[in-house]
Amino acid sequence: MSTITTQDGTQFFYKDWGSGPPVVFSHGWPLSSDSWEAQMLFLASHGYRCIAHDRRGHGRSSQTWSGNEMDTYADDLAELIETLALKDAVLIGFSAGGGEVARYIGRHGTQRVAKAALIAAVPPLMLKTEANPGGLPMEKFDAIRQGAIADRSQLYKDIASGPFFGANRPGAKVSQGMIDAFWLQGMQAGHKNTFDCIKAFSETDFTEDLLKFDVPTLIIHGDDDQIVPIGAAALRSAKLVKNSTLKIYPGAPHGLADTHKDQLNADLLAFLQS
Repeated sequence: MSTITTQDGTQFFYKDWGSGPPVVFSHGWPLSSDSWEAQMLFLASHGYRCIAHDRRGHGRSSQTWSGNEMDTYADDLAELIETLALKDAVLIGFSAGGGEVARYIGRHGTQRVAKAALIAAVPPLMLKTEANPGGLPMEKFDAIRQGAIADRSQLYKDIASGPFFGANRPGAKVSQGMIDAFWLQGMQAGHKNTFDCIKAFSETDFTEDLLKFDVPTLIIHGDDDQIVPIGAAALRSAKLVKNSTLKIYPGAPHGLADTHKDQLNADLLAFLQS
């Protein structure tokens, strides 16, 4: 397996497919780099070097007790990019991974970054506050935490077979395999890590990070995203990020990297080639 060890001794698994200009993928909660396989196979087949890591505590990486928050996630991403000596990389983040990409740019700048893409991403802020009235109430995230403590395995099955892929919508065609893959990736991750990550993706305010973006940025979101509603996410991010392009997928759910993979692959390729 390809791994790196960070300064605090955390071991990271990563995939490194193909050759060409580097594209770095950051995955969502509670998933792993496996969730990007459709995009990585497609883009690596079109002349790009596709790299994706398992975030600390997720997939095949170390299940650390601490560091399960966005500053550390961003610093971990920086260590990966620097260890592999990547230049002019395109950073692509899905859901919580979009937060990781935003915080990376906020903390480390864009010296090694050519472009960025936020896919169904959590920025600028998921939580409802006085300044963010369109966000989700804390009760939503408390319910996820309660579900994780009570029966983590069933929680992942319920999320995957319901709102994540839009399987609870009339006429939805979501395979059992898609649901099983979500569950399997979730159960590979550490219990403490995924529990802490709920706070990280829901309560971190990325507004100041987005204001530091100075590279071409593609923002993609489904308008039927039941996990990260578009109003408090992509629509606000597109106003904050200079030089951004917003693409809305009508009827698309949160897990559009699977349900709309052909459309997403084509849009990412066009963005990389632009």
